[in-house]
Amino acid sequence: MTTSPRPEALPETIHHWIGGERVPSADGRTFDVLDPVSNQPYAQAARGSADDIARAVTAAKNAFGVWSAYDNRRRAQVLNKIADAIEARHDRLARFESFDSGLPITQARGQARRAAENFRYFADVIVGLGEEAFRQGTEQISYVVRTPVGVAGLITPWNTPFMLESWKLAPALASGCTLVLKPAEWTPLSASLWPEIFAEAGLPAGAANIVHGIGEEAGQALVDHPDVPLLSFTGSTDTGRHILRSSAPDLKTVSMELGGKSPAVVFADADLDAALDSIVFGVFSLNGERCTAGSRVLVERGVYDDFTTRLAERAAHVRVGDPADPDTQVGALVHPEHYDRVMNYVKIGREEGRLLAGGARPDHLDRGNYLQPTVFADVSRDARIFQEEIFGPVVAVAPFDTEDEAVELANATPFGLAAYIWTSDLKRGHRLAHAVESGMVWINSHNVRDLRTPFGGVKASGVGREGGAHSIDFYSDSKIVHVALGDVHVPRFGAAR
Repeated sequence: MTTSPRPEALPETIHHWIGGERVPSADGRTFDVLDPVSNQPYAQAARGSADDIARAVTAAKNAFGVWSAYDNRRRAQVLNKIADAIEARHDRLARFESFDSGLPITQARGQARRAAENFRYFADVIVGLGEEAFRQGTEQISYVVRTPVGVAGLITPWNTPFMLESWKLAPALASGCTLVLKPAEWTPLSASLWPEIFAEAGLPAGAANIVHGIGEEAGQALVDHPDVPLLSFTGSTDTGRHILRSSAPDLKTVSMELGGKSPAVVFADADLDAALDSIVFGVFSLNGERCTAGSRVLVERGVYDDFTTRLAERAAHVRVGDPADPDTQVGALVHPEHYDRVMNYVKIGREEGRLLAGGARPDHLDRGNYLQPTVFADVSRDARIFQEEIFGPVVAVAPFDTEDEAVELANATPFGLAAYIWTSDLKRGHRLAHAVESGMVWINSHNVRDLRTPFGGVKASGVGREGGAHSIDFYSDSKIVHVALGDVHVPRFGAAR
C-alpha cells in the first residue's frame, strides 16, 4: 500500500474566515477533503452557502472604509508583514500544499517562496506607482485618480493553490480593495493558513474573508452577489463562460485566466538539448497540472524522429512517487475525479497517436492518483489530445515542414495562453512570436515570468490581463479630473447678441 506521511498540525476541520474570525457554515454543513495518495478523507471543510457568502461580503463592505483609507505606504507595510508571515511558515506551508495537492515537496517549496514574493512585489508597486497628468497648454490640466473598486470576489483553482491565491490577494489588497476568497474545494488545506498570516500581519478584520465550499454553491453565490462589482477567476474555460454569463446582468468587471493547450515549436537549428530540458520540465513539473504547460510539441521534420525518441526516453526516466519524497519529480494527481479524466485522455490517445512512453500507473505504486509521464507521437491536428486541455503529465508531438505550417499548427486550437519557440534564428523567433495567437511567448526559454509583465491569454484562454501595474488597474477605478487654469471661453449658445 502506498502512503504519504501526514504533516504535523493538520486541522480536523477547515473553517471559513469571516470578519476576522474562524466560523463554521451557517447551516453547519461540511465536505470531505481527500489526500491524493490514499484518496481517503483527512479533514472536513466548511461547506459555504449563499448565507455564508452574504456574511463575508457584509464583513468586507464594513472593512472597506478602514482599509481603503490606509495610504499606500501603510498598506505596503501590511503586505510586507504578510510576506514575512508566509516565509516564517515556509516549511509547514509547503508540506500542507504537497500533502493536499500531490505536488512534489521540492516544487511546493518553490510555490511558497513565490507567494511571499508576490506580496513584496505589490507592496513595492503600490508605493512606487504614480498617476498620470496631462497639460493642455496653459488653459487646462487633467489628472487621473485611482480609487479601489470595492469588494473583490476571488475564485482560485486547485493547482498550486496557495501561490495562485497570493497572485490575486496581493494586488487586490495593495489597491485598497477588500475581498472574499473562494478557494478550490479539492485543495483547501493551505488556505487554512491565511487567517493566522493575516492576523499576524495586522490586516484589519474583514479586509480579507475566506469562504470554502463547492463551486456551484459558494462560488455561484459570490458571482451573483450584487455588492461584489469585480471578479477575478482562474480555472476552466467552461466555468469561465458560465461566470461571464452570470455576471453580465450586473455588468461586473471580470478578469479570467482560463485553459491552455500551449505549443512548443522546435526548429532543427535550435539548441535541441536546451529545448528538450525545457519541454520535459514544462509539461511534467507540477504533475502536468500547469495552465502554461507546453503540451503540444511541434518539431521540424528533419529532427523529428530523433527528438521524439529522446523526449520519450526522458519521460520514461522521470521519477514518479510519494509527493513527500525530495527525489520525486512527478507526484500524485490532485483528485480521483481528475485522475479518471486524465486516464480517459490516455485511452483516447492510444487511438489517436503512437504511444512512446508512459500511459499507465507505475508498477511500484499500487494506489493513489499516479501516472507515468506519457508521450504520444504522430498526433494529427484534429485529434482530441491535440485540441483539448488534459492538465496532466501527457504530451502530444507532431511534425511540421515549414515555418508557415508551424504557425498554422500552433494556432490550430481554441486556446491561446502561452507559446514556446526554439530556434537559433532570432528573426524567425520574432516572426513566430508575433504570428502565434497567444497572450505570452517565450523564445529559447522555459516559463520564466517577470512579475511586472501582463499575464493572460487570448481566445478561449481568458479575458483581461493581470500582473504588475495591470493588476492595480484591474482592482481600481480610474477617474479623470479636468481643471481649468485660466479663463474659460465657451461658445455662448442661447445668449443675446
